[in-house]
Amino acid sequence: MLRPWHVNIVISRGSGTAVYLQIAYAIMDEVRRGRLAPGDALPGTRELAEGLSVSRKTIVLAYDELNTQGWVYSELKRGTFVSKSLPNLTTPLPIILDNTLEERPAAPALGFARAAPDLPIQRTDNDLLTLDDGSPDTRIAPMHEFGRAYRRALVASARLNRLGYGDPRGLPRLRQAIATMLNLDRGLSTTADHICMVRGSQMGIFLASRVFSGPGDVVVMEQLSYPPAREAFRAAGAEVVAVGLDAQGIKLDELEAVCRRRRVKAIYVTPHHQFPTTVLLPPERRMRLLLLAEQFGFTIIEDDYDHEFHFTHQPMLPLASADRWDKVVYIGSMSKLLSPSIRVGYVAAPVSVIERLALEVALVDRQGDPATETAIAEMIEAGDIKRHTRRALKIYGERRRIFSDLLRERLSDQIRFRLPDGGLAIWAEVAASTNLAQVCAQALKIGLRFYPGSAFAMDGGAVAGARLGFARLNPDELERAVDRLRRAFLRGR
Repeated sequence: MLRPWHVNIVISRGSGTAVYLQIAYAIMDEVRRGRLAPGDALPGTRELAEGLSVSRKTIVLAYDELNTQGWVYSELKRGTFVSKSLPNLTTPLPIILDNTLEERPAAPALGFARAAPDLPIQRTDNDLLTLDDGSPDTRIAPMHEFGRAYRRALVASARLNRLGYGDPRGLPRLRQAIATMLNLDRGLSTTADHICMVRGSQMGIFLASRVFSGPGDVVVMEQLSYPPAREAFRAAGAEVVAVGLDAQGIKLDELEAVCRRRRVKAIYVTPHHQFPTTVLLPPERRMRLLLLAEQFGFTIIEDDYDHEFHFTHQPMLPLASADRWDKVVYIGSMSKLLSPSIRVGYVAAPVSVIERLALEVALVDRQGDPATETAIAEMIEAGDIKRHTRRALKIYGERRRIFSDLLRERLSDQIRFRLPDGGLAIWAEVAASTNLAQVCAQALKIGLRFYPGSAFAMDGGAVAGARLGFARLNPDELERAVDRLRRAFLRGR
């Protein structure tokens, strides 16, 4: 006996999916909804073909596909039936006439193992101007040079059968190029064996959090710091303890006091351009921080996220360049220099640390992209990266000047700031009475996004300041952004 069944199949001729597959998928969906039960008979091929205005051959193909996947079975001279081995859904799901608009629960009960990271997800919105946390302008990146190098690398790697699995630490050629760059430009003393390639600095931070912290361990960060780093350590189970900042960076007396009360496992710092305040940690504090690491036995995780962009003098050498006790794990990236979408970062550390990091890479990502790594190595060796750095430094230096002039001209009654020596953002302080949350909300309404200081606070509390990135906007965009920022301050009073 045929079960009455209203054929609820909508065929889209321009979808790119074969019609017979659309029919097969629709019947699968009817079974999942409980409208077709195990053992139910399907319409004959001619009947269904007439009902859907398709050829009988199309229905035969659809039924063959369903039979192959185990959804139906056929009996000679009797017809095609829903497989009896499928579970019987006694309570049919609601019927939705357009099966492309299936409703799904907003929050399915999947039983997450831990709390979600406390991080906002930034959605792409091309209608917004963004004074972000210091991203580069990808329009000036050397993409022609990268494209040529990548094509050569891809062809050569394929010809030599080098696009398979390789060293989790990364391509030896690129690791050597990075080691040479760090030795010549940043005063480190490394070899390729001291380098592990990662997919951007965030992956390096995440791996370091897994290696140097665990449940119950104490990790120190500055009161205002990089939220993804904070959440990486928390995800590893560590207790993140905040210490204060002043006009010269991290307060080392507070750090020492924490070390005398608790066993500190690691500290995360951004000494070259403190994130988010842009402060340059002076030499005396650098040396004392290294001494404290030796005295109390903690690891320093140094994130040098935009080393190249220093405008008033040569960039200060990293902490890692003065590390005599192998206490510093140094993390860098090509993202700020080239593009965030080119996921090439690196960790420089003692060989024993690199070997452990390689095991973590093998666990979470297996390895990087050999073609991309070959292309970046070629660009470093050919001088393309250095030439782009010089060009970008001039462009961003000019945008820094224009942006600071605009802020002084149009927002001097709302904000105050000290022009930092380096970095791709300005830390702007506001009056304590200013409701920055309201200003941010008003800014979004008129097409501007920026980040208030509370976004970087360890406790999420109000902060009388904001990080305003200028590098990704050209002069015209900067002028429009500052105009909108002024309007947002006026509306947010």
